[in-house]
Amino acid sequence: MSNSNDRAFIATRKGLFELRLRGGAWQIERTSFLGEPVSMVLPPQADGSMVAALNLGHFGVKVHASSDAGQTWEEVATPAYPAQPEGAAGVPWKLVQIWSLAADANGTLWAGTLPGGLFRSADRGRSWQLALSLWSRPERLEWFGGGYDVPGIHSICPHPQRAGEVLVGISCGGAWVTRDDGASWALSAQGMRAGFMPPDRADDQNIQDPHRIVRCAAQPETLWCQHHCGIWRSADAGARWQEVQGAPVSSFGFAVAVHPEDAVTAWFVPAQADERRVPTDGALVVNRTRDGGASFETLRAGLPQRHCYDLVYRHGLAVAGDGRTLMMGSTTGGLWASADGGDTWQAVSMNLPPVYALSFG
Repeated sequence: MSNSNDRAFIATRKGLFELRLRGGAWQIERTSFLGEPVSMVLPPQADGSMVAALNLGHFGVKVHASSDAGQTWEEVATPAYPAQPEGAAGVPWKLVQIWSLAADANGTLWAGTLPGGLFRSADRGRSWQLALSLWSRPERLEWFGGGYDVPGIHSICPHPQRAGEVLVGISCGGAWVTRDDGASWALSAQGMRAGFMPPDRADDQNIQDPHRIVRCAAQPETLWCQHHCGIWRSADAGARWQEVQGAPVSSFGFAVAVHPEDAVTAWFVPAQADERRVPTDGALVVNRTRDGGASFETLRAGLPQRHCYDLVYRHGLAVAGDGRTLMMGSTTGGLWASADGGDTWQAVSMNLPPVYALSFG
């Protein structure tokens, strides 16, 4: 998979923007789907193929694919749920949004959706199959929505060294893992704790709300989770999770990024919890740990520190393959970049549409 340090793709409420780093400054080089909501983008793979998911409201969800790194696009198949059996309990079997996209080492595409279904494609999005093995789990009937009315799969973490192993994060349905390419699934949220539940249910793996889960590319046994109730880290591929305490400003947030080579280095964007969901004290900051969560630094240089109300969504923070270049986009169209691991930030644009997701490629 490509992970260029000088090219980024920004999925927004009004189109997909491709940025290039030229002469030390990020510049918008190309726009696609201008005016249309792009909920998720999978950046170019090694062969130049990429995928974008659109959410067109009345016209529904659409998927487009490119074979030339985003220069041209064609509409491909959209994941579709089978007919819902009469009297089936739970949420309607109807696609609401594609919330996550990922590609594994075999080239299989995975799409996580609202209302909590996982789809796979072996032909670059020209056809999709629902992972019935996960959808049919009886535990799914207990899943519920966090910020949305229905549950959703927002994190898909293929293991780069073990073919067929994929971990997914669900709000609110915990973390689940398959080690046989989707034939079977098991809960993988042991250690997480949901403080919003009654005490006798707080440790229930199936009702956890992991806002975002990411895996270290070079040390894939390590996963980081920004949870609704704090920050967790796993050193055994998700078998057990340990809470990381002591994050300054706030341990609440949505976004997390992990250094691609150094599993103990990760970045978080804190916010005030629940109803407000804005930066604490009106100051946008990034928390960074470089020792696995034993200590944190709060990074502010170049970020607005007064009367700032920008929220960074789950997929609004990314780190490039060099481990130094970062980018962050907000719900109010702010976009910032860092070339030194977050020590300092530069405003790229304050006039973009609301940013849903971004990635390097």
